[in-house]
Order: sequence, then structure tokens, then C-alpha cells
Amino acid sequence: MSPATPPLGTTDSEAVARPTSERHLLDWIGLACRLGLGGVLVVAGALKVSDLEQSVLAVRGYQILPYDLAVVVGYALPPLEIIVGLLLIAGLFTRWAALIGGLFMAAFITGITQAWVRGLTIDCGCFGGGGQVAANQTKYGLEILRDVGLMALGVFLVVRPRTPFAVEHRLFGLPLVLPDDHSDGTD
Repeated sequence: MSPATPPLGTTDSEAVARPTSERHLLDWIGLACRLGLGGVLVVAGALKVSDLEQSVLAVRGYQILPYDLAVVVGYALPPLEIIVGLLLIAGLFTRWAALIGGLFMAAFITGITQAWVRGLTIDCGCFGGGGQVAANQTKYGLEILRDVGLMALGVFLVVRPRTPFAVEHRLFGLPLVLPDDHSDGTD
């Protein structure tokens, strides 16, 4: 009889010490994080990918990057958001996709914060649009809070990428996580 395989993202001693119900709860929280961050990235990218010129204008509105680099970022970001979001939704390369998604959020937080500190009045362009707006139309505080929350989802998945219904379990032979998974002999 072979010993039970500890859940991904945990050590043997953590897996033994943690009750099964807690592990299952963390699995489901991970699934919610995967779908939440992945869904937001897919929607954000999809809303921008059909108007890449506007995406470039939104990036240029932050006045951080040189013109040519802002063009590259404006064109590349929407498709990358969609790809990373789809990987998260599917549960494929979850840790790496979550890391990239979290880094996207960190970059967005930095960009929005510097615009706020410098007194720029721009729409973040996070879900399309972007560019100059009236001072009373900025929503920097809410946008930063939203992105901090989304970054937290990414951090959770980097630390604990094991989630139910992830494609990577089937493709790479990783232990399958199902709602009633009692394969570890506990419960």
C-alpha cells in the first residue's frame, strides 16, 4: 500500500496535520480564485481586444512608458489577459498563470497609484475605454481596491495551486481533486 500523496502546494507534514475538511475548503476557495481572477482577465481582455488603438491610448494616458513601448503594451496586453485568464479558468499551469495575473494586477495598481499621486485625471482603461476624463470621474480608490483583491486571488493560487476540476490534473497525471475526494484515507 502506497502512502497518500499530499495536496499540491503543501508539505507532507502540513497535509497530515490539516484536517480533510479544511483541505477541501481550501480546494474550493482555490477554484473560486481561479474562476474569479481568470474570468475578470478574460472579460477585461475581450473588451479591449476589438479596439487595440484605444488600448494603446489608455496605456499612453498613464504617461509612464515611452511612446513606442506604450504602443507595444497597448497591443499585447489584451490578448495576454485573455490567454492568462483562459489558463486559469481551465486550470492549466495554474501557479504560473496566477503569478502572471497577479503581476498584471501589481502593475495596474502601480500605474493607477502613480496617476492619482501625479494628479492625472484618466480612466484606467481596465475594461476598455481609457484616457482623459473629468476630475470628478476618476475612481482611483475603488480601482486600486479591486486590483488588490484580484492580486490576492493570484497570490492564493501561487501559494496553493491545487483546485478541483483543473485540466492539469488530467494532462500531467497530478492527483485529481474532486469534491468527494477521500483518496488520502482520511475521513
